[in-house]
Amino acid sequence: MTHTVLQRKLLPTLDFLLHEWLDVPRLLERERFAEHTRESCDEVLRAASQIAADYFEPANRTSDEQPPVMRDGGVKLPKESHAAWGAYNGFGFLGASHDEAYGGMQLPKTVDMATRVIFAASGPHLGPTLLTDANASLILEHGSEEQKRVFALPQLTGRWAGTMCLSESHAGSSLSDISTKAVPDGPDFGSDPLGPRYRITGNKMWISAAEHDLTENIVHLVLAKVPDADGVVDPSTRGISLFIMPKFLPASDGSLGERNDISLISLNHKLGQTGVPNTALALGDGTYQPRGARGAVGHLVGEVGDGLRQMFHMMNAARTEIGLSAAAIGLAGYAVSLDYARHRRQGRHAGPRGKDASQPQVPIIEHADVKRMLLAQKAYAEGGVALALQAARLLDEQQTGSPEQAKDALLLLEILTPVVKSWPSEWCLEGNSLAIQVLGGAGYTKDYPVELYWRDQRINMIHEGTHGIHGLDLLGRKVRMAGGAGLDLLGSRVETTADTARARGLDDLANQLLQAWRLVVQTTKQAWSTGDPADALANATPYLQGFGHVVLAWVHLDLAAAALVSSHPESAGRLAAARYFFSYELPRAKAWLDLAASRESLCRDLPLDAF
Repeated sequence: MTHTVLQRKLLPTLDFLLHEWLDVPRLLERERFAEHTRESCDEVLRAASQIAADYFEPANRTSDEQPPVMRDGGVKLPKESHAAWGAYNGFGFLGASHDEAYGGMQLPKTVDMATRVIFAASGPHLGPTLLTDANASLILEHGSEEQKRVFALPQLTGRWAGTMCLSESHAGSSLSDISTKAVPDGPDFGSDPLGPRYRITGNKMWISAAEHDLTENIVHLVLAKVPDADGVVDPSTRGISLFIMPKFLPASDGSLGERNDISLISLNHKLGQTGVPNTALALGDGTYQPRGARGAVGHLVGEVGDGLRQMFHMMNAARTEIGLSAAAIGLAGYAVSLDYARHRRQGRHAGPRGKDASQPQVPIIEHADVKRMLLAQKAYAEGGVALALQAARLLDEQQTGSPEQAKDALLLLEILTPVVKSWPSEWCLEGNSLAIQVLGGAGYTKDYPVELYWRDQRINMIHEGTHGIHGLDLLGRKVRMAGGAGLDLLGSRVETTADTARARGLDDLANQLLQAWRLVVQTTKQAWSTGDPADALANATPYLQGFGHVVLAWVHLDLAAAALVSSHPESAGRLAAARYFFSYELPRAKAWLDLAASRESLCRDLPLDAF
């Protein structure tokens, strides 16, 4: 097997998280996963690591140096990206967690997401992998049987790819402002076996992997508004519908027909993840005119006006994957800087009389400040990976647990999703910055990949909703839904972890965690004490930061408690990361939460001329 610095770090970390903490062996006892064993799951992870080392790592660097180019109305990717895509789909990773009836392996989502940690750490420049699975999953959940067969199944084999088309140049997070329109395609628009057929016109912006040459077709899921009988468009999100809009129109047998009226306007030139084409699209501008009519052909999914609810299925999946990808890229930076610190010699230890120049220089990992930077990266990246895999475990509980387990898993996922997406995106970016710092001047050069990791990481704070959006979601909706039931359930899990930690001798950390959680609950009440959303939400982002740090303290304590009863080689590192997080990171949470609790009004009320 090919080993790289990165792969040697990934597999042991994932082994501990899956088997010592998330108890995948017990999950495999469930009927859906009866064909899998611990050994077979480990073999899948080893295969992922092999493909990542042989194909994804080389493609990652090449696609950064040779970014996609527009040619003949399409986008060309380097041959290394094609090789990586082929190896990934040749093994069947894209559909791994899906039903065997759809060509999948019925692999637990927890294990499937662990393979994605490997691929995201090794090659975030291969973008279609993320959205294709989410696109197919949405169609399998909300589409008709014909839509599933024709549009979803080819994606799960990698023969087709998928996208998510929400944003427009004037409407990013404010989806109610989208202006893309869909009108029925003639009087018999409802008789198409692939779903009611509409003609769609408008523009979409910031669409990842909307044009490339990896696959023979690309399936776009598009949000648009359907005017009423008087031609009036609902200005709210209630007017949004969801459409399947393929690049090439398929027949009912899946064979490809004429080109749909979707044209590439331009590529957006990005700071990082340059190997993922990011596009501006024109829909129905007349560049291609199938059937001689104006507008791109789209097939309605479900009912008119139900688009945003359906799209949240894909958005939430993408948000979890963005958080996972952020943590994985953080882990990549940590692996490289750790290896560098072990081999780079510089400086000497100081004794009572200072430094002795006659003594040999020491590896920089022996210096306290380098250990601090490495521990920070470890806590951020491995904590973020653990959080994302915990979310995947909750997805498995939703699908295969008892009704009570499934209900609790859904509630926990609702409240944790803003944290899963946002926390790794912010703190693993800081981790990647520290990786550069550990390497010093070498880290700022392209001789090492840590500068590439930082550039690739930066988009994740913006992808699938900015921090501000997720702060508003968490404080404005998630902690208050169902009378605070999600907050209460999460609190009960925090208390269970604290009890376990106490029983294993971690009383000091358990007490700190409970004190921090009480502060979260108290802050939530105080933020909403006036009942005015303007008061409560002015500091939603600091609230998200404080809440997220407390959640990660819970994760780290749970990991440490598991490590104390494990002989796994990773156990000592788990305890060190927990101690670091509680000593250096958790104290930050109070400052953020105090802003939300006091309803600090500076940012809300500051007059514009003060800038």
